[in-house]
Amino acid sequence: MKKRVGPSPGVRTEGGGRGVVSQASQGAQSLNASGRPRSQRQVVAVILMWRGRIGLFKRSGTVQHDAGLWHCITGYLDADSDPVRQAIQEIWEETLLPARALEQLTAGPTLRLADPRGGPDWTVHTFLACTSQRRLTLNWEHKAYRWVWPWKLSQFDGQVVWLTDVLRAVDSLPSAKARDRAAY
Repeated sequence: MKKRVGPSPGVRTEGGGRGVVSQASQGAQSLNASGRPRSQRQVVAVILMWRGRIGLFKRSGTVQHDAGLWHCITGYLDADSDPVRQAIQEIWEETLLPARALEQLTAGPTLRLADPRGGPDWTVHTFLACTSQRRLTLNWEHKAYRWVWPWKLSQFDGQVVWLTDVLRAVDSLPSAKARDRAAY
């Protein structure tokens, strides 16, 4: 289930990447029965693209969640942290791409996703980042990466359950027409 939460303040970046563009998400904040904001865990999720291809990252066995599964770049967001800054930090930590190597960083909608184990909901701040740098240096969180055409994503078994939600949020999944055109 995918719902948007917010409203979020407008996001801005200070320095860093060339041509960085961002936008705020919209929607209503989720409240519990007493009218207080629901307990939520916050993360950033970044879809990294190179020349129209999506970066998929295979989680290493040393991570606590989703080991061995294909995922995007993610990281926890502290309550007082700025999602844009955290997204840039996670890109750097997981790939060694500096902010100046990003041609674009766009904030997508903020998603609220239910925890499959019944824990607090996840608040996912989505981003789309584009780079012209093909080669990446991975940290301990991932053991491999692949640049994948969007219409070939289904060939990668073992994806994190909510990766599709993030891809849809930042419009990185091809339409049926685009898939049909690519097949010819």
